[in-house]
Parts: sequence; structure tokens; C-alpha cells
Amino acid sequence: MDLFTIETPCLVLDKRKLVKNIAYIKERLSKLGVNLRPHGKTAKNIDVITMALEGQKGGITVSTLKEAEYYFSHGINDIIYAVGIAPVKLDRIVDLIKKGAHITVILDSLEQAKFVAEKGLLHGIDIPALIELDCDGHRSGITVDDSLMLDIGSFINNKEGINLAGVLTHAGESYQCQSVEEIRALAKIERDIAVKSAEILKKNGLPCSIVSVGSTPTASFAEELSGITEVRAGVFMFYDLVMAGLGVCDKNDIAVSVLTSVIGHQKSKGWVITDAGWTALSRDRGTASQKVDQGYGVVCDVSGKPIDNMLVSSTNQEHGIILSRIKEELDWDSFAIGNLFRVLPNHACATGAMHEHYYVVDGSTEVVDVWHRVNGW
Repeated sequence: MDLFTIETPCLVLDKRKLVKNIAYIKERLSKLGVNLRPHGKTAKNIDVITMALEGQKGGITVSTLKEAEYYFSHGINDIIYAVGIAPVKLDRIVDLIKKGAHITVILDSLEQAKFVAEKGLLHGIDIPALIELDCDGHRSGITVDDSLMLDIGSFINNKEGINLAGVLTHAGESYQCQSVEEIRALAKIERDIAVKSAEILKKNGLPCSIVSVGSTPTASFAEELSGITEVRAGVFMFYDLVMAGLGVCDKNDIAVSVLTSVIGHQKSKGWVITDAGWTALSRDRGTASQKVDQGYGVVCDVSGKPIDNMLVSSTNQEHGIILSRIKEELDWDSFAIGNLFRVLPNHACATGAMHEHYYVVDGSTEVVDVWHRVNGW
């Protein structure tokens, strides 16, 4: 099978780049003396996660219970469900635990701790929980100076049906940084808040075996991680244009792309029309706030090499518009109807979610395998 023979639009994964990206982060974290707990939300595929787990202590992160069920069915039983827990999800959590999974939930309120404890007590099990910390104002979590952290920790430690596993934080604001120096500074804040929180819990006689941090940008530029037990990250496996815009990777490191066919032209407007609209690329515009706006994706030739100044400027549901960034006259023969191109995504997770499987290549246009993705919740 070859890229020239498969139906478009479809998702292409370059295994050669994937292997290189995983090896880089593993080596980096190894030098910092910390375990990698890969996040399964980007790949949503056991083949990729197996590569990421090789040589690590084990354990993954997920963002949906469908991912948790999928990875557990493939033999992975140490799982952190890194989204604040809701009551309607606890039956599936309990089911996984009863089947042998060690699945840990996260929470940042007494309300959550109470209903988790009630559910665990009802089923005669202890559900492990991490207290979610806010290190940057990005999303959920408790600040390090909030007395609620000790209130939650003490409640969990004195209740049946739940146990305190530790603390977890995510420097999501690293995606908004304007320089590598800013990412390094945020990585230090992320580490310091997690370690300080763990110390507060321990000084008050509370257990804290897990001190978990993570994002691909901070994992890539953290300079010191003493006191941290694990780093969670996922986008590093594939990278994307947002990561390239942050200086985390180069465009040529991006392992995933969308293969698309030219289906028409509007020559007076300089438009090349393709069959990859937002249902193939996603609506993500993560580069719009960066120094270089990459539209809906950078256009590459069929081998995956970026074409200077060409990007997907707009999308409809099933149509993408390729345009020259500098408004130059196109070589229309190069963009003839039926020609194939690959589009690098703004956000690998969002683009991946639009597809059911990867066509795997290994540095060429030959398709060496097809790997399934698990989507949904």
C-alpha cells in the first residue's frame, strides 16, 4: 500500500519521526532522574503508548474513560484519569478497579472527595485520588496556599472508600508562553508548587507518594525536577504547529499529518481547493495567537516536506482552501486536480480526534501498517 493509492482525507503517522520524538523526551527526563508517565490522549493507540512506556516504570495518563478501558484491555493497569471526577463516571471507575485496574482519579473539592468516598464504601473498595493543584491559573486546581488542600487531604485520609495518592498539577499556560525562557520559568513554578504542596501534606502527617507534573513544553525545558516522581506529557510523541511555534520542536519533527487531494481551483483568488476541511483538520486555531499564524495547517508535499509559504487559510466542513502566504502566483501544474498534499496540524490531539486510524509510514510514502485510534468518551 502507498499514500498514492489510499482514499483522502486520512491521517498519516511517520513512525521514524515518532520514534525520534519519544527517544528525545525519554533521554531528557532520564537525565533529570524522573519517570515518564505518557499521556494517552494524543495518540489514543496502544502501539504508540507501548513505545512510550518502554524503559519507564510504567503507568499512563488518560483524559477519557474510554481511553482507560481501551488501554486496560491491552494490559496497562496503572492509569491516572486526569480530568476532574464527576459522579456519573464513578460506576465505570469502579468497574475498572474490580477488574484489576489501578485507576486514580483527581479532584479539587470536598464535594468530589465525599462522593468518591461514598461510592468506594458502597462497593467495598478504596478509590485512589490525587489532589489537583493550580500552578498557573490555567484551569482547575487548588493553589498551594489554600487551606482547602489540607482539608481535602485530611478528609480523604480519615475516610473509608478513598485513599490519598498524592498531588498533581498541569502547567497548561505553557501553551501561551512567548519564549523558551518563559517556558523554563513556568516549569520551575510547576515543579516548586507541586513539591511544596507535597511537603505541606507530609508535614501534617498525610501521605503523598505521587508528585506529578506535566506538559510537553515544560517537560521539554525543565531544568530541575528533584522532588517530582513523574512527568506527564503526550503531544511530544507527535508534536504539532503550536509546539513548533513555542520553540519546542521544528516543523520537520511533526510526525502526524493529514493527506488530502486537490479537488478544484479558484485561480482568480489564488485558491487551491482540497477535500480536507475542518472535519479532517479540526477547527483548532492554536497558532492564531503566536508570532506566526499557520492558519489551519502548513502544507507539505506528499513526502511530508513543508512547502514554503503554503498553508490552509480557511476550511468548510469538507473543503480546505490552500493559499500562498505571500500572495504569489502559483504553479498551477504543481497543484493540479488529483495531486496529493499533506497538512501539518495546529493541534495534534484535535486533528487526531477527527480520524479512526493512522496510515503508518516510515520515512517514505509506503504505508507499512494501519493503527487503530480509540475516540469518544
